Amino acid sequence: MKEALNSSIHPACLQEPPLAIDVIKQLDAFDFSLYAMLSFMSCISLGLYLEQCVFIYRKLPYPKKTTIIWVTGAAPVISTMSCFGMWIPRAVMITDMTSNCYFAVVVYKVLVLLIEELGGSSGFLSRFSGTTFRINTGPCCCCCLCLPRVPMSRRLLFWMKVGALQYAILKTALSVLSVVLWTNGNFDLSDLEITGTAIWINPFIGVLTITSLWPVAIVFMNTKDFLRNFKIVPKYTMYQLVLVLSQLQTSIINILAMNGTIACSPPFSSQARGSLLSQQMMIMEMFIITLLNRSLFRRTYDALPPDSHDNEKNTEIDLEADLVEDDV
Repeated sequence: MKEALNSSIHPACLQEPPLAIDVIKQLDAFDFSLYAMLSFMSCISLGLYLEQCVFIYRKLPYPKKTTIIWVTGAAPVISTMSCFGMWIPRAVMITDMTSNCYFAVVVYKVLVLLIEELGGSSGFLSRFSGTTFRINTGPCCCCCLCLPRVPMSRRLLFWMKVGALQYAILKTALSVLSVVLWTNGNFDLSDLEITGTAIWINPFIGVLTITSLWPVAIVFMNTKDFLRNFKIVPKYTMYQLVLVLSQLQTSIINILAMNGTIACSPPFSSQARGSLLSQQMMIMEMFIITLLNRSLFRRTYDALPPDSHDNEKNTEIDLEADLVEDDV
């Protein structure tokens, strides 16, 4: 029975992803047009990003300009890596590692951007020191309504930065380790046995991800009202969208491919075809996000006024009124 089942399966469905030259040979007119269009979209995304980097570098002050360059680079970098993964299926492990490592840094840079928009660490603390922050936010404590509000302090700000930075460091280290094990045949996403390395590394990365997203969400939820004129809500929405598409969507497609829900299509196995579909969808999605980010970030803003601005202005008005009464 088992031999009959194996004989009915195309040999390519049991093999590793095809070489790039084999993919090109299998392309018909429609597939070639699709690949060309997606490659063009990826090039446009990268070109628009590079042009935006030049504008930001010339118009914005340091260190805000470097932070914005990092944040806006998430979509074009993921799009470029997805294009490489689409044309070279056997390099998907490398391209995914590059995209994930870059986005891990972006998570920390989003936190830095929120703080920089409020005047940096010193300006942030002078404005919010002693102010109680709501910490029952996503992704891990949104349902814990009983959590108390925590007063902002220099120590709390330090630990929130550490919480976001650890993901950038440990995610990169674990991704490199995964690639090294993969080249030796010890890392396989489809191996869900207790002796496999993927079943240990991936859940740990998931915990690191939640831990890093939490401090970013805390700062955003408690400061978004102060940054309305910086369009911080749509900017944060774009960051969240990249997170969902690059992490959650890819994971769902990989799970469907491993379960055989995505059918094998020679020369692609089920898992390789699922990865291909994920790469193609990612290019289109990141292209749209790149265009939206360009309209949101390619501009300059006035500095946020200090918290005591209104009080100083009222004091000056009162002094002027007293002088007028003395003159009379």
